[in-house]
Amino acid sequence: MTHDLLGLTEQLCEIPSVSGTEGALADVVEARLHASDARLQIERIGANVVARTELGCDRRVVLAGHLDTVPANGNQSPRRDGDVLHGLGTADMKGGLAVLLALADDLRRHDRARFDVTLVLYEGEEVADEHNGLRRLFAEAPQLVRGDLAVVLEPTGGWVEAGCQGTIHVRATFDGVRAHSARPWMGTNAIHRAAPFLDRCARFEAATVDVDSLEYREALQVVQIAGGIANNVVPDRCSVVVNRRYAPSRPLDAAVAEVVAFCTDAGADHVEVLNASMAAPPNLAHPLIAEMIGVYDLPVRPKLGWTDVARFAAHGIAACNFGPGDPELAHTAGERVDRVSLDACLALLETFLGIG
Repeated sequence: MTHDLLGLTEQLCEIPSVSGTEGALADVVEARLHASDARLQIERIGANVVARTELGCDRRVVLAGHLDTVPANGNQSPRRDGDVLHGLGTADMKGGLAVLLALADDLRRHDRARFDVTLVLYEGEEVADEHNGLRRLFAEAPQLVRGDLAVVLEPTGGWVEAGCQGTIHVRATFDGVRAHSARPWMGTNAIHRAAPFLDRCARFEAATVDVDSLEYREALQVVQIAGGIANNVVPDRCSVVVNRRYAPSRPLDAAVAEVVAFCTDAGADHVEVLNASMAAPPNLAHPLIAEMIGVYDLPVRPKLGWTDVARFAAHGIAACNFGPGDPELAHTAGERVDRVSLDACLALLETFLGIG
């Protein structure tokens, strides 16, 4: 079966869907899934669209992709260069959405498949967890997103990116005493008090942790800093937001305790955990993940970053990342995807699902 995935990706990219504005794209996706279809059961909650087969198979595979993009970086309009499509969202991840929609077309035409299939196209992945559409679906309609395996079509360049790092954000606050900047000895500069902590963060040597023979390189970075009242006032407060990325080798509570201790040991007066997301194990021994890798001879590497495979894992569903496009181009002005990557991803998933 022939699909013009590059053309479909271009059509999807022409519909702006920066986080918070996914409604128009959700309308288009829902309409396409409904068109002349009698096999897919389609549900919509907010800007989240779920399409499911009910073939009576023993196992179910969930295929998921997010509708939203980051803000444009001079690349809002898609542009073709032969078999390469440039522009916002091409790799992350409207190419993956095009593959999902092509699979929906395939499912309409097949009475048999190896698995029942669920397609999840959801909002709010690129922003704070409270806006994540998959989180909402698990909270409000978990029966729609359950399965034996979940494949998240994040751009992976044709690799299986196994598991994912966990991510934690904390705010470390340093107190001082306000004074006139002409008489600083009468106060205590909170920003100066934070300086040793900033130096400690800059010198932090992140570990590389082996999990199932995959090397997860950890990180700790200062991502925000705030302080100061006026140009003639010694500041009495300085807050520093730290992002910790950790390997799936320990539980979330232990990772949170570690980063909180790091801040307090460096002199922070208050430490607030802003958000904390668990890591996902590689699950390379899971029968379906092992089959994807082994039967189709797919290369494997650890996922350096957080994705919704962790959300599936938290609900007891084995998951991996596998999708078209180069992950290193995501969120960059040079984002792009090519026809070969799109076609190869679709062909493998068609074969794996038994609808090729």
